[in-house]
Amino acid sequence: MSHKPTVAIMYDFDKTLSPGNMQEYAFIEGLGMTPAAFWSKCEELQMANNMDPILAYMYYMVKASRGKMVITRDIFRRQGASVKFFDGVESWFGRVNAYASAAGLEIEHYIISSGIKEIIEGTKIAGAFKRIYAAEFCYDEDNVPIWPAMAVNYTSKTQFLYRINKGVLDVNDHDSLNEYTPDEKRRIPFKNMIYIGDGLTDVPCMKLCKVNGGHSIAVYTKDKRKEANDLITQGRVNLVAPADYSEGSELETKVFAIIDKIKTHNTVLSYHLKDREQSK
Repeated sequence: MSHKPTVAIMYDFDKTLSPGNMQEYAFIEGLGMTPAAFWSKCEELQMANNMDPILAYMYYMVKASRGKMVITRDIFRRQGASVKFFDGVESWFGRVNAYASAAGLEIEHYIISSGIKEIIEGTKIAGAFKRIYAAEFCYDEDNVPIWPAMAVNYTSKTQFLYRINKGVLDVNDHDSLNEYTPDEKRRIPFKNMIYIGDGLTDVPCMKLCKVNGGHSIAVYTKDKRKEANDLITQGRVNLVAPADYSEGSELETKVFAIIDKIKTHNTVLSYHLKDREQSK
């Protein structure tokens, strides 16, 4: 093949790359609330109005901030600087990119999250991603959030796998996404995809990736090991690993093994295509 095959690694954010929910590092503290109280209010709102949980928390962020703190697009981004990560995350992307490059592959990293896009954009790792797909607000002329522009829940997350698969990365391009595209013309085959998430809200993406020949990994902390075990025994993921992104970690070893597998598959595919072309 004349170009390097591309591998997409897609990540959830909260409790996958970061130990907590991103709102808990600065936003909720600024309200003078505890995380438990904040999420309880969001759930009350959701249940009382039959709301999507993502729309409920976005609405409550705007409502709860009135009279307590100013929130704008730029303030959300500044709050992102306080978000903490699991061990090794900040150096993870460079190490994975270098390993893939040595294997003759290109790596693209993507976020697919139900969290706030602007907060993620303010984090230390934002520059590592080709695209950040997450919940977004509509802002007024003063950059103050007034309405949800994009809500990303556990089922709508799956559209972004198809966007990456087809190379239709613009969220406003729905026609190209829904048009028929033969598998051989899709930009990144599912076999070249890795999805990393932490729990039940990632199951649709994990299963979609897995059943189409891709690779899904459930990461876990000590108190969530049973959930990860359930996901692999139920056939929803390919692998599980502790949420430790450090050099030499179990997760790194498994991701590198998948990269090796993708390299081998693409090498064999290149031989097949060459032989088929010569046969003509």
